[in-house]
Amino acid sequence: MASEKLRKEETLAMRKRLIGQSCRLFYSDDPVKIVRARGQYLYDESGRRYLDCVSNVHHVGHCHPSVTRAAAEQMDILNTNSRFLHDNIVLYADRLAATLPKKLSVFYFVNSGSEANDLALRLAQQYTQHQDVIVLDHAYHGHLLSLIDISPYKFRKLSGQKEWVHVAPLPDTYRGMYQENHPNPGQAYADTVKDLIEEVHSKGRKISAFFSESLPSVGGQIMLPQGYSAKVAEFVRSAGGVFVADEVQTGFGRVGSHYWAFQLQGADFCPDIVTMGKPMGNGHPLACVATTAEIAGAFTSNGVEYFNTFGGNPVSCAIGLAVLDVIEKEDLRGNSLRVGGHLRDELANLKTKHQIIGDVRGKGLFIGLELVQDRQLRTPATKTAAHVVKRLKEEDQIFVTTDGPWESVLKFKPPMCFSMEDADLVVKCIDRILTDTEANNLQLEKEDI
Repeated sequence: MASEKLRKEETLAMRKRLIGQSCRLFYSDDPVKIVRARGQYLYDESGRRYLDCVSNVHHVGHCHPSVTRAAAEQMDILNTNSRFLHDNIVLYADRLAATLPKKLSVFYFVNSGSEANDLALRLAQQYTQHQDVIVLDHAYHGHLLSLIDISPYKFRKLSGQKEWVHVAPLPDTYRGMYQENHPNPGQAYADTVKDLIEEVHSKGRKISAFFSESLPSVGGQIMLPQGYSAKVAEFVRSAGGVFVADEVQTGFGRVGSHYWAFQLQGADFCPDIVTMGKPMGNGHPLACVATTAEIAGAFTSNGVEYFNTFGGNPVSCAIGLAVLDVIEKEDLRGNSLRVGGHLRDELANLKTKHQIIGDVRGKGLFIGLELVQDRQLRTPATKTAAHVVKRLKEEDQIFVTTDGPWESVLKFKPPMCFSMEDADLVVKCIDRILTDTEANNLQLEKEDI
């Protein structure tokens, strides 16, 4: 296989002609053509190396040899669908079960986080025999029509909110309705869900599920306040619904201290359904839904078979097993805790130096750096964030992107092999760019960049 056949200009011209323009590129004004990768590094057609702070999909590192070897070896032996009996799917399910609370004991394998969340929605509605769903403001749960309907991040730009979808406030303690100075923001935000349930009931409707990312990502790398999920689960279950934890962005040890981000809410909290995806196959399309035997039983009782052509095939499961092995053998959870903690601390140190840094938050290698025009007003510094992203790419060969309702949060979700040296480089470069911006008194928020 040739490593490259087209010049960058030819590739870009063909993409514009052949690929839908809604499929956007990173750095669309000057795209980077990536031809190979290894670990936390990407390489363009000229051999230039870029540090990847973006690819949480490539969880254990780009092109990890143990993962590619497992894929090739299994593909050389057998790859068929899961209607044939095979060891890999049950061995993989058993390994996943060991990382989860005991009651989450039944697994459905699919190919993407969107498929997983769509299936979770079906499971919840079948089990409860209710339709309505509560989601968090700014949430994104996938690109299928059913998931755009429950993703305010998307539906507000499209056909609007359906009558069966209800939006709860994002529990953001930095710029939300209950902030860091509130005595119990977890309870306060949970009470907003309780109030919403009562409003839904007053209309004669019933709740099937509450959907939430365990750490809202598109919402701005949000850390849920302690106690929030347990109280919400209590209110939702009392209303006859179930709690769905979307771990597509945050699962498999990214937070370091725990395997799953929902576990940050305490040992007593357990969702009814957990969805997982992106990092699961290290770039291979692999995703899953974990749930209880009771919910799975209700889904079976409808008499309609659930079959997914590629979900749980031997190659996908071999890859999934290899990813779990690498996480353990290379202590990537420990690395996430150490390196992520160091990166967060160093970014917090920058906050004492640069007034434009409003907040630093996160856990492990899930970190957000929020830029503001004014610390008191917390006005988003959207253009400055874009300026930093652009300069990191052009001057330092570092890939970082933004998130949050105003695209004012620099997000860090790198491969889990990210090193202390990588973290120090990122901090050094951000410091230089912000220092330069301040020294030149650039009024970025008042002009185009």
